[in-house]
Amino acid sequence: MTGPIDGPAFSPTHVAPPDGLPSWAAPDPEQPAAALDALLPLQLIGRTGDWAQVLCSNGWSTWVDGRLLISLPGVPPTATGPPARTADPRPALAEAEGALARYRSLLEDLAAGGADLETFRDRAHGLRIGLVVDGERLWVFDRVHDRWCYCDGLQLHTYAAGGRPSPSAGRAPGADAPTRLAEP
Repeated sequence: MTGPIDGPAFSPTHVAPPDGLPSWAAPDPEQPAAALDALLPLQLIGRTGDWAQVLCSNGWSTWVDGRLLISLPGVPPTATGPPARTADPRPALAEAEGALARYRSLLEDLAAGGADLETFRDRAHGLRIGLVVDGERLWVFDRVHDRWCYCDGLQLHTYAAGGRPSPSAGRAPGADAPTRLAEP
């Protein structure tokens, strides 16, 4: 991947496909770079033929096969109902906090010599964390449901999903009991 880009704030326009996405340092198949994680939020910043230059949520830019990008809605959804009729974003945040704490603990154990690199990799295998906070806007990876969600402070929306829809996915909106946002 190439270095960080200075410029406007990160605003995702796409995500990587559910199987991840190979990337290149330049629009040249002879310059491979690290693969991008599944459903990683990306901002399209340029195109050259089928190549797309993207900005990752960590500030790095790279080139990918633009035909494989999954497009997101132009503007993230906004809350339209009262808090009592919205999904609560706090469980996904709690899951992200717990996963980050587990990762931090694994890093501390590695740094202190309590584990070697192979043990660290084994223990970290399958750990997935994703969180982007931009002012009042939040994108959080919900590992339990294998999806990225967007929250504007009041409402949690599925932004991109990696797995198959659940059997209840075909139900009419509001068929499930709403989750009330309670004061913390």
